[in-house]
Amino acid sequence: MKISLLGKKALVGGSSGGIGKAIAEQLAASGASVTLMARNENKLKTVVAGLATSEGQLHQYLVVDFSDLEGYKKRISTYFESNSVDILVNNTQGPPAGNALEKKVEDYQDAFDLLFKTVVHTTELALANMVKNQWGRIINVASVSVKEPLSYLALSNSIRASLVTWAKSLATDVGAEQITVNSILTGYFDTERIAQLNTKKAAQLGISPNDVLTDMKSKVPLKRIGDPKEYGYLVAFLASDKAAYISGTQIPIDGGLLKSL
Repeated sequence: MKISLLGKKALVGGSSGGIGKAIAEQLAASGASVTLMARNENKLKTVVAGLATSEGQLHQYLVVDFSDLEGYKKRISTYFESNSVDILVNNTQGPPAGNALEKKVEDYQDAFDLLFKTVVHTTELALANMVKNQWGRIINVASVSVKEPLSYLALSNSIRASLVTWAKSLATDVGAEQITVNSILTGYFDTERIAQLNTKKAAQLGISPNDVLTDMKSKVPLKRIGDPKEYGYLVAFLASDKAAYISGTQIPIDGGLLKSL
């Protein structure tokens, strides 16, 4: 099966590294023109320069800070004044780690702005062109923790659960316009974010980060953590016509980590 996204335009959040970068690379390899979004302009330039390019493709980047809601809204609104997208991948950096006892109500508000309000605002802007064309793909990067909460990620557990239920509602509302909405429940992947979380957890437990990683792998039935490229393959499929009848789902990509149905 060949995935072709020729003629499609994609906007990918958090794409200067990790999972977002892998998604952007696979969408570009499948023929889409990709706009990257992240905070670090130097990293964005490097990623854009490395994206596969053939005739008709035009890649670009947008420097944004998802943690500055008002600044982000202005930046992304300006972008959509002269651009449109067919494929929207909602992905931001994760909020600070910590358990429920460590977090205050202000922390939840900040996480809500970061993980939920930026996504809803961007999606509202992207939908206009999708409705006009009677075709669109909205793909949300979420977490397995919405089904089985991780004690050290209280903010992510809470707000990403809201994101996934919102996405389910949206899928119903835009289905008649041939727009699909799906959420991906992310397991353990080889990213800088995982490395940072493991370092913090190791310090708390008085063990090495490598010991934390070994324990993490042991809990996954496939006995390894994921390669971000594997994530990109799933997103490219969901973005394609091959997945036109898949909507309103929450798809785990976790090597079998989730124990619940």
